Amino acid sequence: MNLPNTPTALIIIDMQIGMSLPTAGERNNPTAEKNIATLLTLWRQEKQPIIHIRHISRSLNSSFYPNQPSADFQPELAPLPHEHVVEKNVPDAFIQSGLERWLHQRNIKSLVIVGVSTNNSVEATVRSAGNLGFNTIVINDATFAFAKHDYSGRPRTAEEVHDMSLANLDDEYAKIMTTEKLIKDMEK
Repeated sequence: MNLPNTPTALIIIDMQIGMSLPTAGERNNPTAEKNIATLLTLWRQEKQPIIHIRHISRSLNSSFYPNQPSADFQPELAPLPHEHVVEKNVPDAFIQSGLERWLHQRNIKSLVIVGVSTNNSVEATVRSAGNLGFNTIVINDATFAFAKHDYSGRPRTAEEVHDMSLANLDDEYAKIMTTEKLIKDMEK
């Protein structure tokens, strides 16, 4: 399996223990972690750049406040010592993190983005990536969202929230595809 000749970074957003707890709420894509792990294994085999994004909250009562088990990476998706880790305090992984500079220093122009949550950190990061000129792909079955009420107060399922977020990104900021489609495209 070969990735493009130029480096393509896999960016894994906020796959922390707190995101897998029942208290996080109703979510879609129950196999997202499996798909992320598949891509992570592939990127490691291909020796392509991997960036793990970790949300560190400034709020004392947050599950993502530093030095809590829920703020740690999920063990099966944890970074290896040589893999780059970016900590962020806002949804967008590009804001005050040095991520853009890190990518430019390595001449990385293509990104594959996975993680959580589709309508928050994934969408914010993908919008910036697209606006900054990165060739960006979002893997829709390796991201997930949580159920939420819309602005009018109507309850929306996790799948509805996820689908609307992907619709916001599709063809304007990124290309949307499945894990299977990405792997098939890479085999060509």
